[in-house]
Amino acid sequence: MLGRTLREVSVALKQGQITPTELCQECLSLIKKTKFLNAYITVSEEVALKQAEESEERYKKGHSLGELDGIPVAVKDNFSTTGIKTTCASNMLKGYVPPYNATVVQKLLDQGALLMGKTNLDEFAMGSGSTDGVFGPVKNPWSYSKQYREKKKQKPHGENEDTNWLITGGSSGGSAAAVSAFTCFAALGSDTGGSTRNPAALCGVVGLKPTYGLVSRHGLIPLVNSMDVPGILTRCVDDAATVLGVLAGHDCKDSTTVQDPVKSFILPSLTDVSKLCIGIPKEYLVPELSSEVQSLWSKAAKLFESEGAKVIEVSLPHTSYSIVCYHVLCTSEVASNMARFDGLEYGHRCDINVSTEAMYAATRREGFNDVVRGRILSGNFFLLKENYENYFIKAQKVRRLIANDFVNVFNSGVDVLLTPTTLSEAVPYVEFIKEDNRTRSAQGDIFTQAVNMAGLPAVSVPMALSNQGLPIGLQFIGRAFCDQQLLTVAKWFEKQVQFPIIQLQEIMGDCSSVFENDLASVSLKQ
Repeated sequence: MLGRTLREVSVALKQGQITPTELCQECLSLIKKTKFLNAYITVSEEVALKQAEESEERYKKGHSLGELDGIPVAVKDNFSTTGIKTTCASNMLKGYVPPYNATVVQKLLDQGALLMGKTNLDEFAMGSGSTDGVFGPVKNPWSYSKQYREKKKQKPHGENEDTNWLITGGSSGGSAAAVSAFTCFAALGSDTGGSTRNPAALCGVVGLKPTYGLVSRHGLIPLVNSMDVPGILTRCVDDAATVLGVLAGHDCKDSTTVQDPVKSFILPSLTDVSKLCIGIPKEYLVPELSSEVQSLWSKAAKLFESEGAKVIEVSLPHTSYSIVCYHVLCTSEVASNMARFDGLEYGHRCDINVSTEAMYAATRREGFNDVVRGRILSGNFFLLKENYENYFIKAQKVRRLIANDFVNVFNSGVDVLLTPTTLSEAVPYVEFIKEDNRTRSAQGDIFTQAVNMAGLPAVSVPMALSNQGLPIGLQFIGRAFCDQQLLTVAKWFEKQVQFPIIQLQEIMGDCSSVFENDLASVSLKQ
């Protein structure tokens, strides 16, 4: 069952082919088998099993709550969860247990989903590799796949693993790895500049960033309030649409949510793309883009063209300013948001009691890593009275220009933009850490940050394996609040490319039997 899609398993649960408890136990067993991936910070075994029992009772009575009833899911560890630690992979919040659920978490639970645990991330979601958290880096499941190991001629898991493994991307790498390794059917991430789409591309799963305001941010520990969006990671586009249908809607606890969102996210089967206009932004053809990604991008454009779609080159002229603009705005909001962690109300508090100021300083020094402290310092610099106009205000003006670029392109008749998601396939950890965090983030999110500044929906869909046997994903960008249209196009593309299933039987031992029938039959032709 674990190799099937969310919707397929939902049908199996309704038909009694498997019970929620059996499904939950299979996922928990696999989480233990793949513990070395470090995808989870907290595994909520008792909570999940109790939720499974309750789901089982509902199925027996014929009172299923919906498609998510009895479905194992995971949640990034920067979403508040009642009674379950929410650490943001930091010393500052290590051991912190929130008294409430984030709205998106509560919506999942209200639909009967089983919470398997909280997933790993970069500390406070500041990074693009999921390597900077205090609980250690997340390992990409594709590091141990048959496809990659055959290409690299590497030995099975256990030998030279400290040097061979690949990053997941970030900062939602734990959620991407959890879905990719079949330990859950969907996972929540957060997306501020690409933190859901980046790891989705590197882990071979679907990563959706909804339109800003479509999904509530209440209970998501903030990084950049004006750009943060709860993201969704699944193994196919239809499943992402299913979860979005549950999460979308107005929330009185989040004033940025829209009053009247799209009512349905059921995706029609698109058979004719001749009426579509696909835009290819010329500014995204950057020198750093790998030849393989560029080739697949071109191949995808030709695929649409061969099926009758109109494919045109478009211009987003202010794209080159997005990295600097994002850095200024991101660090400025980070400086403001991180001020709440002072050692007084919750979280870590140092032992120094010489003075309040000394306690503040020591608490924040001990509670934050170098990356977080660096962003706080940068943000406070940009917000200084003498710098405010020259940095923060200018960055806001550039952000408006970037957003207007997208408006102009969509007003010209373009339905969806097609771009790369990342510069290349996943890289080895030892190579990734040679660069500093800011450089890594700029390179990792070069194609994704502008979308957050414009508040648009975007989805990364895996297209093919590289010559190394690793996933490469492409990004589709849609008009604001046209998430359904975006996902419909993405679903059509997914059906055409037929991305292969990851082969992980070698590292799963006894669990491999769970997949024998599933992996032969799973198809994305939904």
